[in-house]
Amino acid sequence: MSDTTMPPVLPGPRRIVTSHDSEGKAVVSIDEIIPPSVRNGLDGIRTGAFWASTDGMPTNDNNSSYTDIGPGVLTPMHRTPTIDYNILIKGELVLITDDGTEKHLKNPGDVVIQKGTAHAWKNPGTEWTRLASILIDAKPALVNGQELGFFMEMDTK
Repeated sequence: MSDTTMPPVLPGPRRIVTSHDSEGKAVVSIDEIIPPSVRNGLDGIRTGAFWASTDGMPTNDNNSSYTDIGPGVLTPMHRTPTIDYNILIKGELVLITDDGTEKHLKNPGDVVIQKGTAHAWKNPGTEWTRLASILIDAKPALVNGQELGFFMEMDTK
């Protein structure tokens, strides 16, 4: 199903960021709705950043975001040199690892911790699903002396 015919069922979440004023008192510096954007032009995948230290992978820092995945959509298999905390917010998802293992996340609050491993997500349901993710910079996984760095397979068929 083309992304243009799949309406954004889930509204963008509200982001509130606190900071300090010139006297050191806590203040709200940002209070806004984060609109979703199409993920790398991929149909049925939308993302938004809660907080991003960089435009790409975090370096000595972290990024946090949400991903909305449309009904029946499979994301590309991918790996990042990060430790990711992925929390199911709404709907259901299937985690798929590159060895073919599948784990079904059915309950809001289910968490998957990715330690630099290759994975994809599939929405097996009929409604949009939302995943919140926190990516923390990490050294690439090392297997048999070989670094397992970033990759993304674009063929999801």
